[in-house]
Amino acid sequence: MSNTELAVMTRGLTRDFGSLRAVDDVDLEIPRARIYGFLGPNGSGKSTTIRMLCGLLTPSKGEVEVLGLKIPAEAEALRQKVGYMTQKFSLYDDLTVRENLDFMADIYALPRASKKGRLDETCDRYRLASLLKQRTGTLSGGQKQRLALAAAMLHEPELLFLDEPTSAVDPENRRAFWESLFDLVDLGTTILVSTHYMDEAERCHALAILDRGRLVAEGTPEQLADDIPAQVVLLQTGQPRRAGKILHDAHWVISVAQIGNLLRVLVKQDLADADVAVADRVSKAGLGVVDSRVGRASLEDVFVAATQPERAQRQETAA
Repeated sequence: MSNTELAVMTRGLTRDFGSLRAVDDVDLEIPRARIYGFLGPNGSGKSTTIRMLCGLLTPSKGEVEVLGLKIPAEAEALRQKVGYMTQKFSLYDDLTVRENLDFMADIYALPRASKKGRLDETCDRYRLASLLKQRTGTLSGGQKQRLALAAAMLHEPELLFLDEPTSAVDPENRRAFWESLFDLVDLGTTILVSTHYMDEAERCHALAILDRGRLVAEGTPEQLADDIPAQVVLLQTGQPRRAGKILHDAHWVISVAQIGNLLRVLVKQDLADADVAVADRVSKAGLGVVDSRVGRASLEDVFVAATQPERAQRQETAA
């Protein structure tokens, strides 16, 4: 893919904080007009990566090109081309909705001749017209989220960075928010989003999974599920808690998750007849097995397999 088709390209992107390596040798190629997700545990380097890509943080080493601009050398030119919505609501609670938008329009130096039209259009798009005179501090979580997105998009950026944008809103507002994101993509905007929610990650066109600063998996949600370096076994038993503890001690088990009376057992990729092995281990412990079958990996399974790859090896060594 040529650089003109890419919104973001990095080679060996690295960031150190003293002796701590927060981001370690990350290579990315992110096409334009896509939603690209960053998924990872707390401390995995998601926010640090985003801050480097938008020019707020200087890499310790590596190459970065965003919207055709070299970063950090051309970070100032990039600022007018990107929007940034932080996890923590960062507008002023004591100002009205309109005053906050007016302030952000001035920050982005919107031309006076087009400022009013742009503000009106933005308020209509994000359903803020009826809230313009309301103090921002009195808004609900969903309303604040719409306002924050509107403020980030006032200057019509080509690239939008979203850092955990839906951590404080309910499922209905989260769904509406994501519909707004796809509307922006249809208009040509590229969106980079970090999230903890698996259902949100599944909505992305492609994902990077980060763990301890390293890129451990990348691809579309479907590709990641197909290429998972593990197997998934679905076990139904009358005593799922006891069965889970028994399975958890097996050196070939990576993780066990209970969903109702069903156990999702993630096991090593090279385990032969995985469904039989899982059932046998539980049966030999004196527990009844209703059903044991191989299942399709979910994105959560992919996440666990990518971020806990050494668990089975450690257990096998200790066995």
